[in-house]
Amino acid sequence: MSRRVVVTGMGLVTPLGIGREAFSENLFGGGCGIRPIEGFDTAPFQSHMGGEVRDFSPRDFISGRTLRRMDRLSGIVTASARMALEDAGIDLDGTDRNRIGIVMGTAFGATDVAARFAGTLFTDGPRRVNPILVPNTVMNAPAGHAAIELGLRGINTTVNHREASAETAIAYAATQIQQGRGDVVLAGGGDILSPFFFTVLERFMALSPQDGGEEQARPFDRNRNGPVAGEGAGLLCLESLESARSRGATIYCEIAGWGMSGAPAPANDWPDDSAGLVLAMEKAMAMAGVGPGDIETVSAAASGGIKSDRLEARALEQFFNGGVQPAVTAIKGALGENFASGGIRAAAMALSIHAGIVPPTLGLTSPIISLDAVKTESREMTVNHGLVNACASGGTFAALLLRRYI
Repeated sequence: MSRRVVVTGMGLVTPLGIGREAFSENLFGGGCGIRPIEGFDTAPFQSHMGGEVRDFSPRDFISGRTLRRMDRLSGIVTASARMALEDAGIDLDGTDRNRIGIVMGTAFGATDVAARFAGTLFTDGPRRVNPILVPNTVMNAPAGHAAIELGLRGINTTVNHREASAETAIAYAATQIQQGRGDVVLAGGGDILSPFFFTVLERFMALSPQDGGEEQARPFDRNRNGPVAGEGAGLLCLESLESARSRGATIYCEIAGWGMSGAPAPANDWPDDSAGLVLAMEKAMAMAGVGPGDIETVSAAASGGIKSDRLEARALEQFFNGGVQPAVTAIKGALGENFASGGIRAAAMALSIHAGIVPPTLGLTSPIISLDAVKTESREMTVNHGLVNACASGGTFAALLLRRYI
């Protein structure tokens, strides 16, 4: 069995707003979610900016009894899951919940809970650890909590692939639907900011201002000096085309192809050449039956990283060399780098295809990439095919090919 997979809903908890409408308005309006961090004291750090989720109340989406047992990331993911189903117009009471599942991507999970758990364990001993913390230290906690709250009985799993976590989760979820193992699967990713997470990134010299200068996210810019950390979650409601048609659902786009690859690289660094990302893009396009000339826009993984942005720029230039140049955007300039941002970026691409508009790349003034970069303002254009790239440290790559549904 091979079924077509479409996007019928999205749930978003992001620095650019909560829910599809607020996110869309701010994203395409050129809004920026990167501001001075308020959630914890950044005085000990060199970096002080972040893409924080603000004005979010999990109680608007989650029952109080369940919320008491949830960590912050699980609350964000569960809210995103509920919004995705509501946006898709799926009535859970009238649907076979055995055929509805969730596949989450997360790079680091609930780092706030893990730090509290370890701190108590090593300072006061195991008998003083709050037992409620233990289930929330595992990577699958957000997907598990969401499934419990919503009563989902289909596939429930979590993908952990650093910066490619969410894109890989979407590909895996699409495969489940394609093969007839489910009718609806929520898929995407989420990560959060925490003092522990921030400390690790800074000690690895992975944050702006890495080489001095002004702290800012500058994807593909010659003056980039590292990413700005971010957080949030984005989940797509993936559905078989037959199921969506039977409900008369709004279809934002189709998940037409995906590709994944690896390349030799140090554990916390990137490969020297761009062959791995090129291979992932080739696989995604081959699966969809399209070529480079069919792609109108690319949502790049670029975040302002010195090596990673250069790697992706070379891959895109190599892949689209000599042909029709796509419009390239990198929305981590507005969101920050939350590592599992692929669900948010895939939602942005679905909106671009559905509405005919491509968001800007904030922070980009002097491009290192020779392709057609969308800089300071959104661009209205027809998008029939869009590519979403993921580049993960350690040499993991993924690409999703989204297509207008006809």
